[in-house]
Amino acid sequence: MRDLRKKILLESGKTVSKKARTRPESALATPGGSPAASRVGSRVNSRYASDEEDPSDDDYDDSLASSMINSEEGDEAATPLASWTDRLRDRITELLDRKRSSAKGRENSLDAYTHLIRHHCATEEIENHFNELVPALLRSIRGGSNSDETLAAIKALTVTILSTESETVYDHVYSSLKGVCQDSDEASVKVEAIEAMGVATMCGGGSVTAAEELMEFLVEIIESDGHSIEAGDNGPTVAAALSTWGFVASNLDDLQDQSEEALQAFTDQLDSSDVEVQIAAGANIALIFEAAREYEEETEETWNLQYDQHKLLQRMTALTRESSKSISKQDRKLLHASFNSVLTSLEQGKGPGYSTARRMASNPHAGGSKADFNDEYKEYGYRQKIRIHNISMIIDTWSLSARVEMLKSILGGGLGIHYMGNPVVKDLLSSAQVE
Repeated sequence: MRDLRKKILLESGKTVSKKARTRPESALATPGGSPAASRVGSRVNSRYASDEEDPSDDDYDDSLASSMINSEEGDEAATPLASWTDRLRDRITELLDRKRSSAKGRENSLDAYTHLIRHHCATEEIENHFNELVPALLRSIRGGSNSDETLAAIKALTVTILSTESETVYDHVYSSLKGVCQDSDEASVKVEAIEAMGVATMCGGGSVTAAEELMEFLVEIIESDGHSIEAGDNGPTVAAALSTWGFVASNLDDLQDQSEEALQAFTDQLDSSDVEVQIAAGANIALIFEAAREYEEETEETWNLQYDQHKLLQRMTALTRESSKSISKQDRKLLHASFNSVLTSLEQGKGPGYSTARRMASNPHAGGSKADFNDEYKEYGYRQKIRIHNISMIIDTWSLSARVEMLKSILGGGLGIHYMGNPVVKDLLSSAQVE
């Protein structure tokens, strides 16, 4: 069937589909193409379903399914003359041949390269050129002709690190990423650099000490509302620092030394005017208390966390009922759901998205009456899940949720492909309960 479809396409003269022409790499082959500069699914708008909503994350499920279909069949049908591996090799060649390229050409090549490795497991192809690719990407990061080239290079580097199992790349890239984070005038570059620093530290060979130093740097950004890196009161930058702190913390066994100062910084951010910042702060607070519970259960020792419990719960309760007209209806709904989830976690020792709503343990409509089932009810329980192909992963800890959110931000619809074939991503999600 696939060969027949190729034959029909070739005979009709249609070698590139309309959908294929919208992809970033198609801009390099077709004069009229334009690269998609924005990250696929870079910010996920909904984390938790309310008790009344469908618990599945349908939009994200659809994007994963679409990504897998496009990668497995769509690319071959749309461009029968060039496989994705051939196109990837061409993009890598372009990135390595900097002397004969323009800033716009490098930007297009970077976007196309990132799109291809985001939606395909390209570990072998990348590792064959890894020692040349990383320096080439760093040249565009440190000396890009404009912020667009720098931004595209950081995105490309982040996915490259996630696609390999290098234990030394951290030493080569971290200082450059931190430098551009501090020196760039563009908030978008700072956001990408912050996330790239987190991925390089945890997936590129960074030590525990390196992780703790990064967390301190991120807390400085959060405490100063971004002023410490010349991004004063910039919501996306502070939100990126919060989510990256959560990602790094989720991979550490002991958070005691990092938690007290961080908890105060997160609590202060509950008063932010940016909903994304408030939600990320709430998730990190829940992650800290989850770590404390696990520590006490494992060691039977008390984790003496100093904080004003009454003030914290009072502020979070207020956020579950936030009604300010300055916040959009969608953001208010998201804020309410997120902090209901956090409060349930703190009060009952549960993970994210846990629903205390009750339903009958058995279905009387399948036969019998209510009396036959003794009016037994049970809670809906965990409702935050990711479905990949025929696999359903339950997100039942805040640590796992932090990793999932970071991977969604970086890989978008390509997360499903990477989960199935990328050992780095598979390891990050190894704690997930799979159905």
